[in-house]
This record gives sequence, structure tokens and C-alpha cells, in this order.
Amino acid sequence: MKRFYEALSNKQIMLVDTTLRDGEQTAGVVFSNKEKIRIAQMLDSLGVHQLEVGIPVMGGDEKEAIKEIVGLGLDASIMAWNRANINDIKESLDCGCDALAISISTSDIHITHKLQTSREWVLDNMSKACEFAKSHNKYVSVNAEDASRSDLDFLIKFALRAKECGADRIRFCDTVGILEPFKTLEIVRDLHTATGMDIEMHTHNDFGMATANSLAGVKGGACMIGVTVNGLGERAGNAVLAEVAMALKYLYNIDVNVKPGELRELSEYVALASGRVLPVCKPIVGTNMFAHESGIHADGVIKHPATYEVFHPEEVGLERQIIIGKHSGSRSIILKFKEYGIDLSDSEAAEMLTMVRSAAVDLKRILFDKELMYIYEEYLRKKIKDKDVKALNC
Repeated sequence: MKRFYEALSNKQIMLVDTTLRDGEQTAGVVFSNKEKIRIAQMLDSLGVHQLEVGIPVMGGDEKEAIKEIVGLGLDASIMAWNRANINDIKESLDCGCDALAISISTSDIHITHKLQTSREWVLDNMSKACEFAKSHNKYVSVNAEDASRSDLDFLIKFALRAKECGADRIRFCDTVGILEPFKTLEIVRDLHTATGMDIEMHTHNDFGMATANSLAGVKGGACMIGVTVNGLGERAGNAVLAEVAMALKYLYNIDVNVKPGELRELSEYVALASGRVLPVCKPIVGTNMFAHESGIHADGVIKHPATYEVFHPEEVGLERQIIIGKHSGSRSIILKFKEYGIDLSDSEAAEMLTMVRSAAVDLKRILFDKELMYIYEEYLRKKIKDKDVKALNC
């Protein structure tokens, strides 16, 4: 837990990973206890500041896994999720977590239709739960569920009441992913100005804006971002750990001190554990991030990688690939055959390229290395045949 509290005291931007809580709430996803422990260890090794590891009141395997994770003595802070309910909090206290999340709805649509109660009831129950948790010397995040659809004046009142009760931060939840970055910046800035509290962004991806909204929240004054590996989470998922970490580094010049070289391995492991395939086009960690087929692009990246790559593939555990297919150029052909120890002239590469493009169109895909060698052998046979014909004609 040392990493989190040091970063907190230094007012650094931090990552709060909720793969083991919100991520596992992805429809149809279940992690075994061994997988949960391994994911927690990998996240800790990566350098994530806080892990939200589950819901102790569920009991059984869930509570057992949380206790085991707490017992690992990780550098990350270990947080458990709770409703604004003292019995929930007692279960979390029994697990030994150093941090507690207390979640309750703040939007009128939730208060009226889900909770079927009043704003005052929400304030009273949040206050009791927060005070109880703080009486046990725990770090407390008060989560404003559906904050993005809440009346701003009430949201500020809610946050200030939480602050009075000792809450350490407010989690701003875009629960149904209805925000866009400009509105996010405005709301979070107003909330931060009015309360002076630490704010964590917790965004959902229903309109494909979870990462963008998280970053906009940082612009508005938030100091923490909730993320999941591969963007797992309810419905369309949450902000993606790899995207947020690398966007902060390269777009905002904010280094959250994770080890990017471990991102790909972590993403692959969680993909297997969750039964959710890691798309080749996944930003940051997908294999197509550094795969170049287009002749113009491949030529540029061969001459100078920065022409089409913002960072080196090795930084995130990947390798550059020059793909041979319909859109390849002769420079790609020359480079690819150099890998096989074959030097082609410009004219030979141009002739080979015609054959390569024809094969790619027929097969409707890129070509494998062995297929390229077959095409090369065919090219040599054709060359010899043309030479023999020419000799006969002479």
C-alpha cells in the first residue's frame, strides 16, 4: 500500500484498477480465485496505485480471494467495494483492506426509481457509513453513482457532506457513459472548485468515450482515474488501463510510473482469464498497433519509425511488423526478403510485387512467409523459363 500513499502525499495522478470488481461484472465473466490473485500480482508489478478487488459482503470465494490478496503484502493499496451499509463495511473490515469504497446513487432517476427514497435518505445513509468506516481508520472513497446524471447542486452538497464525515475522496461515476469530454471537464471542474476534494474518475464506455472522459476529468482537477484491463466492465466496459496510462504519458506529459513493457502480457492474461479475445486492433496493446502493410506507410516507418509510430513497439511489449499483402510496396518486399537472406534488386522487387498483390487478392488476406517463398520460387522458375525462351528465339 506504500505506493498509493506516497503518490497521494505527493499529489500525483494515480490509477485505480477495478478489473477484479467492475471488470468481473462484465456479463458472463468469472475469475477463479487463482486468476484473481495472479491478476492482482501482475497489476501490482505493473505499478498500479490502488486495486479495487471485490465485494466482501458476497462472502464465499469472493471474500476468501480478497483476504488472500490482502495477505500478499502488495505495494498497491487494496480497496473493497461496499454499499452505504454498515454490515457491508464490517465484512470489508474483516478482510483487512486498507481502503473502502462506499457507493450510493446521487441522481434523481436512481433515487426515485431504484432506491425509491429521497435525497435526504441518501445523505443520511452515506454519512453513517462513511463515519463508521473512518472510525476504523480506513481510507474512504465515497462513490457518487450516476453522478453524471445528478443535479450538480445536490452532487456538491453530497460531496461536502462526505467531506464533513471524513471521506478522503469522491468517485465521480459516469455510470451509463452519457458524458462527452467537454461536459465532463465543466462538471468536474465545478465539483472540484466547490469542494476542494480529491476526485476519482470512473467512466463507462457506452458511447466509446470512457478514456476521453477520464482524461477530461484530469483536466478538470481529478487526480485519480478508475480503469480496467482491456476495458472490461458493465455493458460496454470501463476506461482501459493501457490507453489511460499511455495517453497520460504521451498526450498530457504525465507519467504515472507504470511499467509499459508489462502491458501486453497483462492484457493477454486477462483476455484468457475472462474469455474475451484481445482484438488485434486494440489501442496500445493490439498486434496491429505496429503492423504496417500500406506501401507508403511501410516505406516511411522503414526510413524513420516516428513517421507512423508515436512510441517504440518494444515499450509496450510488442514488435514492429512489415505485413505483405495487397497494399504492400516494393520497399516492403525488399525488406521482407532480406530477412530470408535474399537481396532483391528494385526491378526484381517490382516484378515480385505484381505476383504478391495478385495472390493477396485471390486469397483475400495477407501472405504468410512460406507463401512468399513459394511465390519467389515461382518467380525464379518463370525467370528461367523466359530466359530459355529468349535463348531459343535467338
